[in-house]
Amino acid sequence: MVNDNKLYFSDYTTISQKVKYRFLWSIAIFFALLAFLFNSPAEIIDGQLKILFSPANLTTDYFALANVGATLLNSAIMTAHAIMLIKMTRAKVNGPVIAAVLTVAAFSFFGKNLYNSTPIVVGAFAYAKITEVPTERSLLAALFGTALGPLVSEISFNIGLSLPEGIFFGYIAGLIAGFVIPSLAKHFVGFTKGFSVYNIGFTCGVVGTIFTSLLRSTGRSIEPVSVLSSGNNQPFTIIFLTLFAFMLIAGLYFNDWTLNGYASLLKHTGQLSTDYLETNGFSVTLINMALLGFITVFYALFHGGEINGPVIGGILTVVGFGAFGKHIRNVLPILIGVSLMGYLNDYDMSATGVVIAGLFGTTIAPIAGRYGTLIGILAGAFHLSVVSNTGYLHGGINLYNNGFAGGFVAAIMIPLLEAVEYQKGKKLAMREPVDPQEEIEVEI
Repeated sequence: MVNDNKLYFSDYTTISQKVKYRFLWSIAIFFALLAFLFNSPAEIIDGQLKILFSPANLTTDYFALANVGATLLNSAIMTAHAIMLIKMTRAKVNGPVIAAVLTVAAFSFFGKNLYNSTPIVVGAFAYAKITEVPTERSLLAALFGTALGPLVSEISFNIGLSLPEGIFFGYIAGLIAGFVIPSLAKHFVGFTKGFSVYNIGFTCGVVGTIFTSLLRSTGRSIEPVSVLSSGNNQPFTIIFLTLFAFMLIAGLYFNDWTLNGYASLLKHTGQLSTDYLETNGFSVTLINMALLGFITVFYALFHGGEINGPVIGGILTVVGFGAFGKHIRNVLPILIGVSLMGYLNDYDMSATGVVIAGLFGTTIAPIAGRYGTLIGILAGAFHLSVVSNTGYLHGGINLYNNGFAGGFVAAIMIPLLEAVEYQKGKKLAMREPVDPQEEIEVEI
């Protein structure tokens, strides 16, 4: 039952839109306050300038490029910017919106900033204006589409143009990218049939590949990079376990201190579009997000990974999509599959690239949700092989490289799985006894 201000979802409570906005604002404020525990205001300002005016291709860890405080403040600013866009479009806070805001917060640790995101957001809303659709319909494309922020930074600061030319052509490229993403994303969801929840990630991969190809044709070199930090495991393990503990407590509080409804959430496959706020309520969704947070932190630590910018990005993205398609039952098989493939092929499992392949690889969690644990493990293993080779195509200017790779994994596996399932269904039907009366009716 929905009214103007509230969504009734359980026997225990009614959560207003104000509470959901406060939840999102609390994350922005939390990161902003943390920033000044790590660095002085002068260091943070200096770091912010480095973040804003440097190329941001995968994988540029802002901890290493600038400093921890500047990175946290960048994430806080980008999170606040996303929330204000939601307010501007008068959209309601639902599962996809929470996923989008936390994804923006996540990638603001490595690759996104206010400078390179702005033209993409403007382009997406320009599409809504020109096609005369409500701006709310372009909101998710605007927020997720900032995956192509490095395209703007790369053209602005790294291909040899003068600063005015770089800014001009970088913003033109960003506007074009933002403008085409909404319409392309609608069509590409059919390519994966909703089994990769980072649909706009796949879209951005295609758009990024086209832009990279055009730039390379002019003799420019566009390549992924590896700028990574280390040594922050202890503080950020404590920070994120504390954050997720508060989320879990809040979820339990709103859910009358029970886990009622969580078993129901775990029955969803997660296939696009599964909004857990709509199907199971805000309280159960918060519980799910918190549990995914704990699992992803321990996954990174188990493999000896560094809790750096990209890994934090992976953790927060999984947590965000805990409101929109992911849960512990469909995520764990993917993580296991990536790990098994890594060990079998002698990968360095502590390497940031491998750790985030597992975290972001959960984009294909709905495959495990629909077809079971063993198929999910196989999908995770396949994903690690594919994602290791897709970064070159777009040169790192698409931050959602795993979304790009996951789209291919889903597009290849799902038709095969559907064909096998169909044949099994036919064989089962052939073995079932035929009702004599039905047989007579068919003959007549």
